[in-house]
Amino acid sequence: MAKEFYTERDIEDMAKRGERSLIVHDDVVLTDLAYEKARRLGVELIQQEEAPPAAPIRPYLNKSTPKANPATPTRPASSSKLEMIRANVKKAVRANMGGSVSDELLDRVIDRVAAELGLK
Repeated sequence: MAKEFYTERDIEDMAKRGERSLIVHDDVVLTDLAYEKARRLGVELIQQEEAPPAAPIRPYLNKSTPKANPATPTRPASSSKLEMIRANVKKAVRANMGGSVSDELLDRVIDRVAAELGLK
């Protein structure tokens, strides 16, 4: 089956005709501007699958959180180890991004990741 391409102009024309939704699947391609125009004009993009069109399938990304093995319980990292990790992450972020990221934001991100990894 041939691919259908939609541009910003196509989305505008759809909205003018009163069409308020578009079914998006593997054979439908929208430009970036078409996505933005659909959002601005309230045209709903209905996806048949959970993944966006042409998204790579990555089976190594598991949506569910793995359950801990009861034989090997996870231990929270010691606070000194977490502080060492925090310092190293901040140093790396500052080296790459300079002062454009606030300490508050970095601390929140580090805390969230540490909690998800069972380090906190």
